[in-house]
Amino acid sequence: MKNNINFPEQSSSARYASNLLKSFMPPKFQRKHTNIIILVLAVIVFGTLPFYVNVDSFFAYYLFICFLYIILAQGWNLVAGYTGQISLGTHAFFALGAYTTAIIWLHNITHTWYYFDPLVMFLSGLVPAIFAIIIGIPTLSRLRGDYFSFGTLAAAEILRIVILRGGKFTEGAMGLRLPGTGFTTMGIYYWTALLLAVLATAAVYFITRSRIGLALKAINEDETSAASHGIHILRYKLLAFAIGSFIIGICGSLYAYYLFMINPLSVMNLNWMFLPMLICILGGNGTILGPIIGAFVIGALFSYGDVLLGQVHPMLSGILIILVMKFLPTGLVGLKDRISHRR
Repeated sequence: MKNNINFPEQSSSARYASNLLKSFMPPKFQRKHTNIIILVLAVIVFGTLPFYVNVDSFFAYYLFICFLYIILAQGWNLVAGYTGQISLGTHAFFALGAYTTAIIWLHNITHTWYYFDPLVMFLSGLVPAIFAIIIGIPTLSRLRGDYFSFGTLAAAEILRIVILRGGKFTEGAMGLRLPGTGFTTMGIYYWTALLLAVLATAAVYFITRSRIGLALKAINEDETSAASHGIHILRYKLLAFAIGSFIIGICGSLYAYYLFMINPLSVMNLNWMFLPMLICILGGNGTILGPIIGAFVIGALFSYGDVLLGQVHPMLSGILIILVMKFLPTGLVGLKDRISHRR
């Protein structure tokens, strides 16, 4: 039964302060924009962190990896988390982004300055997006569920063979080596990764809260019902697939600038397929904050786990992920709701 007792110890000044605060922050604003406020504050903190912490330290490297994971996971999250299409070809789009950057740079295609060139990075996202449309038309129109997942995996393996047999264009298994003379500090990598992580998160946020996002969620819930309400299923699936691949391709471009050595072993490693899945499952699939939380947790497990735990950390990471899937099916982002329900 609801308790309507007014406690006399609550002074009029306290009530006035509470009402004044609520007047500045309406409940609707508090509910809808609390996460945005937290993200803005986090961006400010991380953006100014290199002024207080050595940008070439291991901690700064850890944050760079986390930002890289956020970009990768947000691209996958748009397709799998919101549209319900589980893609197993993430490493193909990641590799295409990296190879596009390397090929444009080494063959002087755009006649620009290349090192962290925005035009090159944009084209490195555009090429995977076009590839996603090419393979998405036959797979998304004909295949669903597990069949679509294995279709994207097959397309990724075909791309791997093409790269291995690319001759001087891709240098096969040896790969392409980028000029590393421009590297002087991790600062540009840190701020570029942070900026791209913010842009990727903002893009997914605004897309999922637009008419496109409503269509994607409807498709995820029930394709038949969505089609009966006039939603063009293939068009919206292709759009989400292309945008997600564009984001993943830019992530691959950023990694190419960091690694300087682009070959199938480094950028088509299956880790780039499993990582976004682990991050989203751990953090919370189909949410904005989930990939961010999952990226920091997975980044810590993989970066600091290698240093502190050696070969034991993959086993502990696997156990943690199994426990989360067992007891937190909505991921770590859903932990707050479970705690509030128990109160």
